[in-house]
Amino acid sequence: MIRQAVVFQARTGRADEYQRRHNPIWPELEKALKEYGVRNYSIYLHRPTGMLFGYVEIEDEARFQKIAETEVCQKWWHYMTEVLVCESDTSQKGKEEALEEVFHLN
Repeated sequence: MIRQAVVFQARTGRADEYQRRHNPIWPELEKALKEYGVRNYSIYLHRPTGMLFGYVEIEDEARFQKIAETEVCQKWWHYMTEVLVCESDTSQKGKEEALEEVFHLN
């Protein structure tokens, strides 16, 4: 299993809306995530700053990257640009920064 983590930012005052949009997540997006090898996915919110931390476990990096080509993933990303900080006003998805794993304990 491959572990990945990212940080990203909710727009000011939009953290509650970000959380609402995940509960429940679209069934077709959940299905796609599983089809593309996601086995464990969590997102945490640091409410005082609106910072978000995402952690995902995937089976295969190349397989997981292909989810970006799906209609449901692109639709979700676009939907979430309203509540996430993006690179620019024309970005197709929220700005994410990958984290480097420095410690793991099984």
